[in-house]
Amino acid sequence: MEKLRVAGIIPARYASTRFPGKPLVLIDGKPMIQRVYEQVAPVLDAVVVATDDERIYNAVIAFGGKVVMTRPDHPSGTDRCYEAFTLLESGYDVVVNIQGDEPYIHPSQVQLLVDCFDAAEVAIATLVRKITPEEGVGFLRNPNHVKVVMNQRSEALLFSRSVIPFLRAVPEEEYLEKNDFYTHIGIYAFRPEVLKAVVSLPQSSLEKAESLEQLRWLENGYTIRCGITTERTVGVDTPDDLLKLK
Repeated sequence: MEKLRVAGIIPARYASTRFPGKPLVLIDGKPMIQRVYEQVAPVLDAVVVATDDERIYNAVIAFGGKVVMTRPDHPSGTDRCYEAFTLLESGYDVVVNIQGDEPYIHPSQVQLLVDCFDAAEVAIATLVRKITPEEGVGFLRNPNHVKVVMNQRSEALLFSRSVIPFLRAVPEEEYLEKNDFYTHIGIYAFRPEVLKAVVSLPQSSLEKAESLEQLRWLENGYTIRCGITTERTVGVDTPDDLLKLK
């Protein structure tokens, strides 16, 4: 199979409700956005930050990264990702939408995601990780940890903030001993034509109910291939998360 050309887009907004200025917070002397950029760059053919803020734009230029200015009114990071992709040169086979708040994302995870496109029919890919018994039922119940169930081809059947699957006649405290449960890692990759199509779809009922945009894609008939990683990622959503990371 011919090697795929892959572009990575890192959407980065300054005006975060829970953590304003998050992309520029220093982690071991470097802005978080730089940490993310440098982690993924070795396994991608191009990396670009997509922002709507001059402070982030200037910070990326300062460390020698590539950055584009995008519209301020995008409803999601996927929309911002697509606008940024249209500003790049053509010729890429896959577009990766990378979370800008995971400063120690593993390059191997990005490669695993790209490797999901080993067949022409793969349109969208994402990553999941098996929840361990050590993480406990509290992790499983937490609605901020999105759960996913898959078919035998590792394609997503459903994502939910609830615990799925439900185990009949099994106490929830024993769920992790009796069945495999997977948590979703919010990094996506698309064929360019599919990315263009999904950003034009109207919000779906399941998406509104769970506040998960990937449900819109499933409801519209798209297949999402899941790469299964064993690596854990640490996201920074709040200042408290940053303290834990340090």
